[in-house]
Amino acid sequence: MAINVFWTRRSTAVPGTGREPFERSALPAPLVAVGEAWISGAGSVDACREAGRGLASVGTPLEEALDGLRTTSRQVLGRDPSYEEVHALGSGWADCTLGYLHRLDCADPMTGLSTQAHLVARLSEVLAAGGEPPALLVVEVSPADDPVEHAYRVGAVGETVRAVVGRSRTVGRVGPRRIAALVSRDDALGSRVALLRRLLQHDHDRTRVWIEGLPAGTGHQGAAGADEAGAAAVALDELARG
Repeated sequence: MAINVFWTRRSTAVPGTGREPFERSALPAPLVAVGEAWISGAGSVDACREAGRGLASVGTPLEEALDGLRTTSRQVLGRDPSYEEVHALGSGWADCTLGYLHRLDCADPMTGLSTQAHLVARLSEVLAAGGEPPALLVVEVSPADDPVEHAYRVGAVGETVRAVVGRSRTVGRVGPRRIAALVSRDDALGSRVALLRRLLQHDHDRTRVWIEGLPAGTGHQGAAGADEAGAAAVALDELARG
């Protein structure tokens, strides 16, 4: 992904280097502060760390961010960046990226529902604990013309699902149109499905409700955790593609 940033347009001499003035217009904005730190003689490590965060926040790959730092350093100072500067930029990039991934793994920002990755993790934990495997209560919402309206609709239906199955249950978004909840296979399951269908009946042309069985063999005592996690991921991937 290309660095999508604004450009500054002043020429600046590099004091104490004997180098000719350079055009700041050749620097991507997150690295301008690094260039300024070098020009002023101030410490550049903190500026490199912030540049790493800024580049990660706009989706710049780490390799491209490091190439940008090297290009900037060669342009401003005529040398490659130091180890400390490279380490600082990489640390800032990793901090920003990992923070984003942690948020992504837990909740879908558009609907507030759990993400598919989080749903897979929770399902794997339940299966690894042994006992009767859970079922997946699935609701399919037909798409709206406007993506924001569709996300709002999915989120609203998801809240209805939570109200029926209980707030302690994991309810997640699976693909663009489906919601899945982990539910126990108990005597109350049929009544929960019936209640959910009644609550959504005003929206009958846009929703479907059903129970999805897990692949044969999941949740059996003695099954390997990796196998259970893989089976859970496959089941949800198939739902997401439907």
